[in-house]
Amino acid sequence: MNDNNYKGYRGKALSVLKNFNAQVWSDAEIITANCNYKGIILPRSETADSFHIVIKLRVGYNIGIAADKVLDIKIEGRKEAHYKIPEKEFPTSPNKPKVKLLCTGGTIASRLDYRTGAVIPAFSPGELYSSVPELAHYCNLETEKLYGVFSENMGPEQWIGTAQAIGREIEKGVDGIVIGHGTDTMHHTAAILSFMVQNSPVPIVMVGSQRSSDRPSSDAALNLMHAVKTAAESNIAEVMVCMFGPTSDYYGLLHRGTRVRKMHSSYRSTFRTIGDIPIAKVSRDEIIPLRHDYKQRRKDRNVIINTSFEEKVSIVYYYPNMKPDIIDSLIDNGYKGIVIAGTGLGHVNKPLYPSLKRAHEKGIAVYMTVQTLWGFVQMYVYDTGRDMMELGVVPAANMLPEAAYMKLCWALGQTNDPAKVKEIMLTPIAGEITEREPSNGYLIYQGGLPEVEEFISKYVK
Repeated sequence: MNDNNYKGYRGKALSVLKNFNAQVWSDAEIITANCNYKGIILPRSETADSFHIVIKLRVGYNIGIAADKVLDIKIEGRKEAHYKIPEKEFPTSPNKPKVKLLCTGGTIASRLDYRTGAVIPAFSPGELYSSVPELAHYCNLETEKLYGVFSENMGPEQWIGTAQAIGREIEKGVDGIVIGHGTDTMHHTAAILSFMVQNSPVPIVMVGSQRSSDRPSSDAALNLMHAVKTAAESNIAEVMVCMFGPTSDYYGLLHRGTRVRKMHSSYRSTFRTIGDIPIAKVSRDEIIPLRHDYKQRRKDRNVIINTSFEEKVSIVYYYPNMKPDIIDSLIDNGYKGIVIAGTGLGHVNKPLYPSLKRAHEKGIAVYMTVQTLWGFVQMYVYDTGRDMMELGVVPAANMLPEAAYMKLCWALGQTNDPAKVKEIMLTPIAGEITEREPSNGYLIYQGGLPEVEEFISKYVK
């Protein structure tokens, strides 16, 4: 029998499948001593173990079944998967706003590759909106695939190219822009675009998904609907991230591009505004501002595109007992800027002091942020902080470490003059520095506490 019918299977799992003549894509019932499972037998990853049979259950989730537990496999048919979504011509109306979807990759534009078992960038932009017909309610949508990479592979080439594409679309008269992006580094891209694209007359909305489109719990479609509605109808002309608000499907949140961060590896509501509150909440029916200090939509086409970028900048997360060779290596390798995520109010240990002094003497820009994320750098409070400032370390207010890193890359791309770099770094441009943290800008609910459990029982269904 052709082993192509058992894609990826080997060892014990392959032997069991052949014994019951159960091939990949068979619609089957797998019987074990503990339970019976009904679903489609899926191909395995080429690098997967040889002890499990993987099926897609009728409810849509994939599970692995230990091959040595299988008592029988009953075949009910065959349902080979076809993941190509037919591309449809998007319906247009002269009365609807024009939105451009720029795709860079990520899970919102992906499918499952059963050869490797990994999620890979695969859907074309045409497939994206063809799979979510509700988008036609909000706008006339045009798409362009700029890149097809996972977000960890985004870099200066992609950031600069995306900023330039945004500029071109604004000049053409688009009413809003959506950027499909992987979630892992979306807050990095949101920050750098906030500096590279200034004074935009239209909304620029970054969107992704935590769970791929082949999963029943995928947030891809709803996030995309929220983002497109925001780009088409919102009065907020800023770089924003649009993702789930609560873990449910109730609404999404619009986060300012310089104050947002991914805070959970798998939750759909992974993005949080740090040290502030989101700009707005958005559903399929309405957009409700949560604050009113945002930059508003305009009819002109005036936008500033400044794609300056210095690649020789590093971000260093301080940890106890860090050795000075970490800083020395950056100096010796020609780095021009260092952002430190320090402890507490912005501290590192004393063994680093000589290296920090050397960095300053070499003209390297060194800025301090806090790894607590919430709160301000306060280097005047203790001798430690004051000593570091004398060594040339500059406190970066309440900029998030990633935002400070991106801003320093952008600032050093324009000038090497330390005074001018400092002026750029400490002058707020896109909300990356705020005057204060609002009373409701730091709320963390810890499960187990009586008052929290009471709240959860009443309002979280």
